[in-house]
Amino acid sequence: MSRQGMLLVYTGEGKGKTTASLGVALRAIGRGMKVKYFQFIKSPERTYGEQIALGKLGVETVQLGIGFTWTKTPEEHREALAKAWQIVKEELKDETTDLLVLDELNNALAITRFPIDDVLPLQEVLTAVQNRPKTMHLVITGRSAHPSVLALADLVSTIDATKHYYADQDVKAMKGLEF
Repeated sequence: MSRQGMLLVYTGEGKGKTTASLGVALRAIGRGMKVKYFQFIKSPERTYGEQIALGKLGVETVQLGIGFTWTKTPEEHREALAKAWQIVKEELKDETTDLLVLDELNNALAITRFPIDDVLPLQEVLTAVQNRPKTMHLVITGRSAHPSVLALADLVSTIDATKHYYADQDVKAMKGLEF
């Protein structure tokens, strides 16, 4: 029986988009699938709990970003996005990958603080997503998913923020919960 690759999108203002993608990855790993996990905004200068856990499970996890858009110059972010897109564009052609996770790609595509369409062209992203190997499952996460990404998706889950200790209790990010 052949498998049809699905496109799953987790978006919204609530916490849990990356966590949802990790649940999908965990299931795939449990079924012996080859999983790769790429993060568009997170920086390799930091260590993240999901990176540690996936590494223990033998999953390639790559941080392609340089952090939040306000932590570096627009040109530094543009350079990181350009490099990230070149890497991911090739990964989207890999017929040996069963599940590819593009964590925070939606965030990257939604950047408006500086121009990005020349380094992360939306139309090129959409074409690459559509032309990926037919059996590759793809998960895209992040806030502000572009309507064109949503239109391509087989599943869209919007995670809403009802209550969050960041805003409601002024609690900072916690090891094990946010990173």
